Amino acid sequence: MTDFVREGRLFRVSGFHPSHRQLFLTSEALLEDRTTTRVEVFIGHVELMFLKPIYENGLHIRRATAAEFAVLSERHGIPAEDAAYTWMLEPDGDSFVVGSNPNWREAEFALMGERQALYDPRETWPPEFPAESGSVI
Repeated sequence: MTDFVREGRLFRVSGFHPSHRQLFLTSEALLEDRTTTRVEVFIGHVELMFLKPIYENGLHIRRATAAEFAVLSERHGIPAEDAAYTWMLEPDGDSFVVGSNPNWREAEFALMGERQALYDPRETWPPEFPAESGSVI
């Protein structure tokens, strides 16, 4: 299992498109936390989510454990077949998303030029500048 861990960064919910059931979480390059990259997380096919608008200490996205899923399933009526698609967003928090495998992209902000977002359907991927990407599995 590959988790997505970016501790010590400020992430915010930057968008949710209900018609396409797409969630976007973003961390900008900030002088105060000494980061130079932009990080974006995308989760599609969202069925249910319980989010904070801001994650001040970063994200740790991982599949919910069996014990966590049992609690969430009982509390929110999540069907058993969604256990494999339930993602925790914090190591010890209550934030979660039921959706497809989370994907992420990261690049040096200074190299992005005029590009406003890494998940922009009008732009090609991979871009001309160095960037990393991956999926939580």
